[in-house]
Amino acid sequence: MSPIMVNRDKWILYKHTCNYELIKAVALDVKNSCASNVNNSQRYKMQERLALLDLYKTRNPNERPLDSINHRINTLEFYMFGYEDYNKRFIFSPLGNLFLDNISDSEKSKKIFAAMLFGIQFQHPANGTPDIFQLYPFRLLMSLMLDERLDYKLYNSEYAYIVAFVKHVDKESYDSLVESILRFRGKTDEEKAALLKSDEHTYVNCIYEWQYYTQSLLSTIGIIKKNAGTKLVDLYHPSKTNSRSLPTKRTATTGYATIADDLRPFIAKLLNAYSCFDTPLRLDEPDRMQLDIIKEIYSFYPRQLLEEIGEEEDEFQAKLLELPKLIEKYADNPDNSTAYLFEDVLEEGMNMFYNVEAKKIGGAGHTDIECKYLTLKKKFAVEAKSTEEKLLGINAGRLRDHREQIGGEYTIVITPRYVPAVKRDIRDAPIVIILASTFSEYLYNHIHHDMRDIDYGDFDNIIVENLGKDISPLISEMTMEKFATN
Repeated sequence: MSPIMVNRDKWILYKHTCNYELIKAVALDVKNSCASNVNNSQRYKMQERLALLDLYKTRNPNERPLDSINHRINTLEFYMFGYEDYNKRFIFSPLGNLFLDNISDSEKSKKIFAAMLFGIQFQHPANGTPDIFQLYPFRLLMSLMLDERLDYKLYNSEYAYIVAFVKHVDKESYDSLVESILRFRGKTDEEKAALLKSDEHTYVNCIYEWQYYTQSLLSTIGIIKKNAGTKLVDLYHPSKTNSRSLPTKRTATTGYATIADDLRPFIAKLLNAYSCFDTPLRLDEPDRMQLDIIKEIYSFYPRQLLEEIGEEEDEFQAKLLELPKLIEKYADNPDNSTAYLFEDVLEEGMNMFYNVEAKKIGGAGHTDIECKYLTLKKKFAVEAKSTEEKLLGINAGRLRDHREQIGGEYTIVITPRYVPAVKRDIRDAPIVIILASTFSEYLYNHIHHDMRDIDYGDFDNIIVENLGKDISPLISEMTMEKFATN
């Protein structure tokens, strides 16, 4: 009897549905029917609506467990349609909104879904893959399926035996991975079957998640082509304790997956911009709130996709849509090269408020951006603290001089990330911090919903009541109240 090793760490791919039409229906339902919140009452109603569409069935009509609909919401989160906050309010990501805008166009929607795959990382906020895995799984899978050395294909057994256990990847380890796959490919079917049977309680889950679910979903969408192959070996799930039923069988086949011919150029373009070697964000960063990290993960919005589906034809709209991403891009300030660009884009961001006039000043001894809140006829300063690493400190005295120079009442510091000690620097001072990702998310949602009359009064009220603090959680809450469904 083969040993039971069910706790061996591996990737976890979402396996609760491979029904593309169901995923689309749930996304539309969350967007259109759950106007205020995806609470339990709304989830029961969602089940009823899906049942009418013949997309939901329960084994016992007298019971209405929410497990199934919860899995449907989690599926949206896994595939990057959006995320839930701590109160189960769902906010759609930029790609999720773009998908819904183009849901009736199969060519555009499949390219948007493919781009969503590029945003999926391990760790993932809606997935239980152990945190020892730090990589972009679908970028790696796409890279392998575009690798000439592998004849542009990945066999099911290769995923199950090798790929699902890759913890991280760089150029050197990627080449070693390809060599391992080629060595495995050189074995006979009998040898491959024996290897999979040697730890079948682990490998059966790999086959189940990839071959039965993920591969089936992606082939239905048209992102990959699925070759069914023939039977390689039967693998069995472990029996449950005290169960009298026979173990569940899954059949690993000799089949393989390739990228769909019409998507190869686009996938190659995405891989050129977003490599499988990139380092994902960690959900357990000690100096950041997890919800802020989740926002950053779900803000993935590749320009290459917009070009591919023609979303930049309206130059003004394209510029607005790009603005939030530029804030985050320039805020990181790689090699200290984008500080001035960060100031430029923040000036434009502040001017999106209909009742704010913002002007970039910059230079030594001056605030970065001088702003006037027209409604109350008062001035304030905005400081753009771009940094490749975390912001280590704020000189409150220097910011006071900058503020007094323009007659400003307070200073807003916008930065991508900072160490906790920074909060002590601004305590009891007329200074607040807003994370770049939070400011970006707030602007993006107004842009997407075509709300041009953005009132700065909401910001000003929060700021004057919370001087000396990081107000990002409060701005985030305001975004949720305006745009989330729950």
